[in-house]
Amino acid sequence: MKNQAYKNIKRYHFEFKHLTVLFVGLIIFQLILSYVHKTTLRNFVDNTQEWFQKNSAEKIANLSATTLELLLENSKLNLPTNETDKRKLIQFFDIILNQQILQQNVEEICLLLNDGKTVRAIDGGKDLFSFISSGTFSENNASSRHAVAITLYDSIKSELQQNEQIINILKDKQTYHIFVPFVPNGEFVGALYMRNTADVTFIQREIVSSYEETSIIYSALFLLGLLAMYYVSTFTVKERDEAQKLLLDEHEVNIKKQMDHEKEALFTKRIYHTHHKAEKVMGFIKDDLRNITVDNMSEIKNRVSRYSNFISRVIYDMKWYDPPIQTIRNSAFKTDLNDVIKFLVDNIFNRTSKKSGSFEIQYFLDKKIPIININEFVVWEVIEPLVQNSIDHCGDVNLLIKIETAFVSERKATILRITDNGIGIQKDLLIADEKGVKRLFLENVTTKENEKSSSGYGCYIAYQIARQRCGWYIDAENLPEGGCRFTITIPN
Repeated sequence: MKNQAYKNIKRYHFEFKHLTVLFVGLIIFQLILSYVHKTTLRNFVDNTQEWFQKNSAEKIANLSATTLELLLENSKLNLPTNETDKRKLIQFFDIILNQQILQQNVEEICLLLNDGKTVRAIDGGKDLFSFISSGTFSENNASSRHAVAITLYDSIKSELQQNEQIINILKDKQTYHIFVPFVPNGEFVGALYMRNTADVTFIQREIVSSYEETSIIYSALFLLGLLAMYYVSTFTVKERDEAQKLLLDEHEVNIKKQMDHEKEALFTKRIYHTHHKAEKVMGFIKDDLRNITVDNMSEIKNRVSRYSNFISRVIYDMKWYDPPIQTIRNSAFKTDLNDVIKFLVDNIFNRTSKKSGSFEIQYFLDKKIPIININEFVVWEVIEPLVQNSIDHCGDVNLLIKIETAFVSERKATILRITDNGIGIQKDLLIADEKGVKRLFLENVTTKENEKSSSGYGCYIAYQIARQRCGWYIDAENLPEGGCRFTITIPN
């Protein structure tokens, strides 16, 4: 059971990089969420403090000041005459001044009264009763306890007396110093001071606690969602990979079949293209055998031997559509290019009984060219179609074909040129495709009329053998004075 579960997990390729992507994504989203939440929380706290300042702290201070004003106005009209009433009034003052300290956020409260140029602080009922009854201040240390309040009051005294509006000073971002004008009987005599600290920690604790719970739930749901998405996507990708593998396998088989078909097609076309040459050569052999004499026996023997070797090569090529490379290029082959050219001109083209018009072939051969390690009859298969192409497309002119060889020591290469003075090659056939191959050397490209299966293969086969099998470079061009030229570059 465990092995089966392990195999089921393993086939989904759940690797470390997948986990890394999942958790990195989770962390990034969590950081973004935390940043947004903290910004929102900060704005909420700021708004809460502002609300506390306007709707709580100032109201408490204003209510206390109003209560004291009313009590003072009433006390001046009915001052107590006995000690009992006096103690009750002092107790009322103490309650008003001290009960606010019991509030959660109130930290300091006192009454600041003007004594000439001096400001006195009163935070007890006894001192306040003394001020009401006699207008004097008792000697106490209340002013020293409220030194900060007196200092702040001195800085805003003129503004407070002029506008008679509550002034709220914010210190340390959360402590409010509130000054309420104290005007019993409509006369400004000082201010009620209250120091209030906005304590919103309980709100923050609730929010943070709620956020942590939400964050845990969100992270769990997010991770489960990612895992579910990964499972679905992996399953889909797995099926896609299997289908793609089957498609690639089928495509590979089709490509192999296509390559085999192309090779077989090229093989068939090459044999079809050369079989009539073999028939022509067989005619030459029969003709030589009929005309053999004692005087020409040696010459005919050598010529028939080479004809026979060519026929043997044609028969050998019929066995292979992709012959081994060693049967084409081999250090054992010592082919004299000049000798092959002379043999083709003298014993093939000049012996042809049927000519397309009249033509003449001249050759100018460089004796310095080196021996090439290519089968003689492969060279024959390259040169013969190019010369025949010039003959077939000469038109009505007296065709002159020049075959030249030259060795270029700087390039370490042998150059073979086949030039004619015919009508030249059509311009569209000299246009190269995306691979740099001119249309003249492509399959099924011909300018012959009324030709079908045997057309369009001469230059194509010559190019395929020269470039693909021998490693030579072949090009075609029109000449300014008329005619065309085939150039073969043979690296040495």
